[in-house]
Formats: sequence, structure tokens, C-alpha cells
Amino acid sequence: MAGFSQGTENGGLFNEDGLVLSDNYSRVMDTQVIPFLHRHRTDFSVNRGGVSLFASRFVPEGTPRGTVMIVHGFTENIEKYAEIIHSLLRTGWCVLAYDQRGHGRSGRKSGIQDLSLTHVDRFEDYVEDMKAVIADALAPMPGPKMLLCHSMGGAVSAMFLENERCPFERAVFMSPMIAPNLGGAPASLVKAVCLVPIALGLGQRRAFISRPYTGPEDFDTSCATGLERFSWYETLRGTAAEFTNNGPSYRWALEAINVTKKLLAPGLLEKITIPVRVFGAENESSVIPSAQETFVSHLKNGSLERIPGSKHEIYRSPDSVLFPWWRRVLSFLAGETA
Repeated sequence: MAGFSQGTENGGLFNEDGLVLSDNYSRVMDTQVIPFLHRHRTDFSVNRGGVSLFASRFVPEGTPRGTVMIVHGFTENIEKYAEIIHSLLRTGWCVLAYDQRGHGRSGRKSGIQDLSLTHVDRFEDYVEDMKAVIADALAPMPGPKMLLCHSMGGAVSAMFLENERCPFERAVFMSPMIAPNLGGAPASLVKAVCLVPIALGLGQRRAFISRPYTGPEDFDTSCATGLERFSWYETLRGTAAEFTNNGPSYRWALEAINVTKKLLAPGLLEKITIPVRVFGAENESSVIPSAQETFVSHLKNGSLERIPGSKHEIYRSPDSVLFPWWRRVLSFLAGETA
């Protein structure tokens, strides 16, 4: 697979796939990557169900090899994937990404004032949003079309693939949220805790397990293992209230618990016939690894690989973990034999 040149073009700042070397990471992101993305980026909106979804299209120079659609995870947004998008562009892919409802610069439900609160009335709204973005924005982009999704975005994507005509030729699932990790608490108990405020009309209230955003997250308890990547995004995150998503509403928490039964309902996963590569983290605490194994076991053309030395956000690992893993992702998207 042809990669990003390591010659004078990158000045020793990037690896062959356009990922940023950790030395001077923040400086390179701010002075090289972000300006490059801006030159190749078009922002627009997709309206669905009265909610405006913020979306971005990135187009590389020359003839693209196809399009990769990114579906981000819980509390995330497009900007968190800047380095990944840079690599995809540098290796010839167009990229389509959007902020899911209640996240980033996309619309939030009326009445929610705390932009760090993450809420959805029903998980199917995420799926219908994805369907709208595909119809309005992905359809005219060049093929072949690939899917790259993370965590909650993996649950959204799986539900889409189970129930809609598939526009993708291949899909990569990064630490998919087939079942959220409830910290050992029985799902029935957590459901009961959520149902009480919901019954009282307080489903949009912040769940008791979290607090409003007050500043940078703690690296040691985060989902990242690459300190430089973590620090750069935390600095960016603090520049705009729209980027500060950090906790769920009671309704979101209930919907996340219920998604497992929906995803693993008999006969649905068997409808997904495209090649699917699932990458799970070795040190996972946000989702349940065994549920990922169940998910893959029902796919007609799926495989699962656990990445040593990684936590939930594999794409925010140190160079020694990130670079070889991402090369395998790119090879899979290109249809190359592992």
C-alpha cells in the first residue's frame, strides 16, 4: 500500500502513513495538521428530525481511492479524529465525518443548557441520523465507500447495517460498544435507577454518576494511553463549550443499556455480509469485551483482534502501539491481505 512519503515532504514529523510522531506532537498538530485539514475541508449541515447535524467533507489532492465515513463515539466529535483524518487524506482517501446529535457542534434537544451533558431520547435517533447523513452527504462521494466507527458509533453503525441497505464495502469497528461496562453493577439495577427519574419527567437530567465539565480530564483514568495525543485534544476541548461532552443523561444511560439486546437480537447480525474487522483494546474498561466476541461470532465475514498495550481509545495510543495497528487498518480498508 502506497503511504505518505517520509522524505523531505514531511520533515521527519510524520510516519509513512501521515500519523504524527510524538516528538513535538502538539506543535505539529497545530502548525501542520490542522492547516492542512482546513485546506481540504468543507463544513456543512444535514437536517434530520428538526436537529441540525454538523458535518465535514475532506477531499485529498489527486484522484481519491474512495471514501471513509467516520462515526465517532460517546462524548466525542469530529475534531478528536484530526490525526486519523490527516492520515486518511495523505493516503488518498476522502473522508466524511459528522458530530452525532447532542455532541460537538450538532444540535441538542431544546431545554438542555449544559453543553457537556450528552442526551438522546432514543438510540434509534442516532441510527436515523446516520441514515440521513449517508443519503445526503455520502451518496455523491466517490467509491468504494468504507466505514470507520468507534465505541458508541460502533453500536449505531451495527444497528444501521442490520436494518438498512449497506452502502459500504468494508467496515472497521474500534472498541465497539456492544454492551457498556456498568462497573459490575447488575443491568437490572442500573435500569431501575434510570427509570425512576425518567418516570418523573427528568430523563434529560444528568445521571448521578457524572458532573458538569470543569476542566481537563485526568490522563491516568482516561481511555487513552498516548499522553501527547491526550494532552493536545484536552487543550482543544477547553476552547469551546460544544466540545466538552463528558457525561450522560438518565435517558442516554438507559438507551445504552438497552442497545445490547437490540444489537444481538436473533438473526440480525447475520444480515451483515461485508468484511468487518473489529479491534478491541487489551485493557478495556468502558465496554464489555465478551460482548464484542459475541458480536463477531454472528457475523458472516468478521474477525476480532485485541491490541496489546491499548485502552478503549486505541487511536490515542503511543506511537509504538498506534503506528502498527493503524497500518493494519489501512491495509484492511484497501482490501489487502493481512
